[in-house]
Amino acid sequence: MTIKVIIVDDQAMVRAGFAALLAAQPDIDVVGDAPDGRQGVELSRTVHPDVVLMDVRMPEMDGLEAARRLLEPPPGVVHRPKVLMLTTFDVDDYVYEALRAGASGFLLKDAPPADLISAVRVVAAGEALLAPSVTRRLIADFAGRPAPRRQRSVRLNGLTPRETEVLELIARGLSNQEIAAKLVLAEQTVKTHVGRVLAKLSLRDRAQAVVFAYESGLVAPGEA
Repeated sequence: MTIKVIIVDDQAMVRAGFAALLAAQPDIDVVGDAPDGRQGVELSRTVHPDVVLMDVRMPEMDGLEAARRLLEPPPGVVHRPKVLMLTTFDVDDYVYEALRAGASGFLLKDAPPADLISAVRVVAAGEALLAPSVTRRLIADFAGRPAPRRQRSVRLNGLTPRETEVLELIARGLSNQEIAAKLVLAEQTVKTHVGRVLAKLSLRDRAQAVVFAYESGLVAPGEA
């Protein structure tokens, strides 16, 4: 199956470079690009991409607002693409808010070409792009901003003890394979638990699961 992608960035050279790189892949089809968030939203609603590569800082409408509009569409709009945020900095306040809004992760613009190609495939497959080297620190820093730690969310009460354990390990940045090894379970069993956690908590993907785990009080900043 071909992955349809659009690129939203205010720098023409970035759009052209990313488009050329991705279009050279047999399983990726670049179906359009836009110079700002507003046009990016309009284009997405027209061509229905699987993945939107979204720059964080742009004129007219920034990537955060555009991501919100794509991931929380108005009544009557059913298409919701996966959104992968692009940023120049490894720590960016907008990235935190984008993850909360439902973005599937973020990628540094200076990442190696292979990382960009892999990121598109990972996000299209429904996974979150949460690089342990950067994202654990980002999410922990973000979650630490509310002064007192909140009481555990009542939504956690709907999870079984095993599902709660799996959610906690997701929040610590572990992959399904690592969770399986730690809990001595089959990887397919872990995938099943992850799916149930997302469904019960009405979360789109692992990125939102990480944010929820911190915000709900299940995991405290610094524990990861």
